[in-house]
Amino acid sequence: MTRTRSMATFGSAVPASASRQARLAAMASVVGLRRINGLLPRNQAGIQVGRGLIAGVMAAFGPTLPGTRVSRVRSGAVRGEWVRAAGVHHGERAIYYIHGSGYVVCSARTHRGLASRLSKLTGLPVFLIDYRLAPEHPFPAAADDVEAGYRWLLGNGYRPENLVIGGDSAGGHLALDLLLQNPRTETPQPAGVFMFSPLMDLTLTLAERRDRELPDPMAPAHTGRRLIELYTEGQQPDSPRLRLEIPTGTALPPLLVQASAGEMLADDAQHLHDMAVAAGARSELELWPGRIHVFQALPLLVPEAVPALRRAEQFIATALAAAPLLTKVS
Repeated sequence: MTRTRSMATFGSAVPASASRQARLAAMASVVGLRRINGLLPRNQAGIQVGRGLIAGVMAAFGPTLPGTRVSRVRSGAVRGEWVRAAGVHHGERAIYYIHGSGYVVCSARTHRGLASRLSKLTGLPVFLIDYRLAPEHPFPAAADDVEAGYRWLLGNGYRPENLVIGGDSAGGHLALDLLLQNPRTETPQPAGVFMFSPLMDLTLTLAERRDRELPDPMAPAHTGRRLIELYTEGQQPDSPRLRLEIPTGTALPPLLVQASAGEMLADDAQHLHDMAVAAGARSELELWPGRIHVFQALPLLVPEAVPALRRAEQFIATALAAAPLLTKVS
């Protein structure tokens, strides 16, 4: 199912009542920082500057909610942090979140604000996996860390039907890789998975085709390619864990896929949805108006972030409620 939302006015880091000029200036600053990030050299110094720029954007337009509690996790190979909004306590259920970044520039800390909002809306703690980044740690380090994080949650008393996985951008690719690995390792699937602007085609063929038709000023395809190559260098593009395909009949949990209708990864979102449906899985695709990549993480810039996150909350609640029933039937 594809749902299209009506266009809303862009917001900003200033109050929503601010002038149109102020809102446009805020959006222009994000465009400028992301373009600068794409031009930085691919050496260690350039990568560190890029990480700082993206962290600044995330902190400015998606800050952590007041009263949020953060607990770092260091357990064997697993690195991450628990994020709990004010009043949220640990219980039987949780969200496992996989951040994006092109495998290079983000971290659990950059996505703490998004996690705090998901925690507040759902009343659930969010475990943010802090997987190893490229180029220091190329493929398959990130995928291995994501799998280790899921198994760590299961090993610490969380039942799969009480877990929902979320991911954005490259985190969407990592989430699907985990779902495809679970049957091979006889690991039970979670109750559901939601993805924001998921990256599916690591060659960026789909993104570049869309960029030619409708250039994306926020996250152009060539910028994404430069990052992804740092993770996949030396690998064949048709490697099964890079070129993900969903075999017919694969046991997958329900999926919710959201993306901006005009962003470079809109076709990737459509491709994921089509693959899932063709394989027999239940999938909902929502293409929201606008052109900002992972807009859900920038609520002070994009007002649509709030209703989109509320839709994710509804999906999470429904998936958790239905999972025990499906487990009994199977």
